Amino acid sequence: MSGHPTDIHLQQRPASAPRPVALTIAGSDSGGGAGIQADLKTFSALGVYGTSAITALTAQNTRGVRGIEAVSPAFVAAQIDAVASDLTVRATKTGMLGSAAVISAIAAAVRRWHLAPLVVDPVMKASTGAQLLSNTALTALTDELLPLATLVTPNADEAAILVGHPVQSWPAVQAACKTIAQWGPRAVLIKGGHIESDAGESVDTLWDGEVFHRFSRPRLAIRHTHGTGCTFASAIAAQLALGDPLPVAIARARDYVQGAIAGGLALGSGVGPVDHAWRKSGKP
Repeated sequence: MSGHPTDIHLQQRPASAPRPVALTIAGSDSGGGAGIQADLKTFSALGVYGTSAITALTAQNTRGVRGIEAVSPAFVAAQIDAVASDLTVRATKTGMLGSAAVISAIAAAVRRWHLAPLVVDPVMKASTGAQLLSNTALTALTDELLPLATLVTPNADEAAILVGHPVQSWPAVQAACKTIAQWGPRAVLIKGGHIESDAGESVDTLWDGEVFHRFSRPRLAIRHTHGTGCTFASAIAAQLALGDPLPVAIARARDYVQGAIAGGLALGSGVGPVDHAWRKSGKP
């Protein structure tokens, strides 16, 4: 199936199945469009009980990030410990992490509580351009957290930072996937929203260690896309918590995110958020 969109039959989950628990470890977005807020909205929309550990507080809105207050590594770990010692976590997602010390604390907690599957969204910059991951934290990310990941989900810009070269072509995407995989994650998904395309499509590429799977969707000409990356990664984690195999989880997450982007909300005077509740609002 290498080089072709994945064809996956999606069966409905029984309505009577118990609600699984998912954990997001990420920063807070006071504007509500990304970060912890987007993750919890996504978990709820997909039928998963959401829990959280906040790594940083941000003062931001649709126009940008005005300030960041980091949470101490010890208190990030305390939040994870509080959740994992009481609830059975079926999947975990990380987002904005900020510092090497926080990443080290999270990696230790992931090992301590056997938090798997683990989806790592390597958030480095906000969609508005604000730097959200320090350069010194990159080594901790690749050396300590990625080896524990079930899936890492960089966009093309984040993948380029990780591998040190542009990721704007199919050969470059393939090479980047294999390079990132050398740090130890079970699978790598490079999101195609930032990759130029003449076909009018956005193609997400999954390398599972053996073959490439390509997931295509129409590229939507919509301005209000704040929180897309957070939403996609948390949707994948939610589907993994529900018991889906990884390619199925990605396919279902893509369907949800496509609808959320299509329903983008014209809120604020900047880049508005996607609509996490689009299914309940009756939008197609």
